[in-house]
Amino acid sequence: MTHLLFPLLSPVLEHPAGIRQVYFAGAQHPVPELAYQVDFPRLELVLDGVQMMKWEDEHGNVQTTRMQTGDALFVPAKGWNSPQWQQPVRTLSFLFGKQQLGFSLLNWDGEQFSSSEKGNVGRRGPRTGAFMLQALNELAWHRQDQPTAKFLVKGLLSHALDLFSSSVQTVSRSQALFAAIRQYIEEHYREPLTRDSVAKAFYISPNYLSHLFQKSGGVGLNEYLNYVRLEQAKNLLKGYDMKVREVAHACGFIDSNYFCRQFRKSTERSPSEYRRQYRSQFENA
Repeated sequence: MTHLLFPLLSPVLEHPAGIRQVYFAGAQHPVPELAYQVDFPRLELVLDGVQMMKWEDEHGNVQTTRMQTGDALFVPAKGWNSPQWQQPVRTLSFLFGKQQLGFSLLNWDGEQFSSSEKGNVGRRGPRTGAFMLQALNELAWHRQDQPTAKFLVKGLLSHALDLFSSSVQTVSRSQALFAAIRQYIEEHYREPLTRDSVAKAFYISPNYLSHLFQKSGGVGLNEYLNYVRLEQAKNLLKGYDMKVREVAHACGFIDSNYFCRQFRKSTERSPSEYRRQYRSQFENA
């Protein structure tokens, strides 16, 4: 059995021109609103399509670049990037944590995210990945050396594929069940899901469902359900002129006031403020 990343990365790794261009983000100034930032290095790869991407370069200047199929962006620890979801595009992101390697596969059809996959695996064995990440950090100041940059990016992708492929054989039944439940929630978030209804769909007890989320995900079921719904709400607020009440109902929130409270708790902004801020940044880009 092979991991789902294998058919995605094999063409990139096997073709001499699989990586078209490697870009480098910096980490000097405060992060703009709505941009992505984490404490670990990341690698963003465009698999198909075109995506406008903003980031800060090594001199602290904000860059806006039209990333195409085969383009990769290396983001150092605490660096930031801001993808613009406009044209259809499929992207693959890797996050290199100290103990785990995570990936996120997104497919934007031009109007909404039509599919997504996420996963993580422990970073074990030789420090191959750490050495390549360090080399990419140093190469950020010599970005004209594209042959070396492409070689290192391919090496990291190959290392990630090896880790995920080997993990397929050791995934426990509970982890597989947890992944299936997460996918179920991401597909049915618009429905009035409850702990009992989700447990019933998988023929398990509600108590075991709660235990599974705490053990495998470190979050509660309702917390994860709200996270999925709020992420979808952000997409609707950015791309459509729907009323806040309509956005809430489209994302599975029966009570729009509860939706607004949860949205502010998550973003420190009301849904209307979030929309205005996003569109103001987009118009001034």
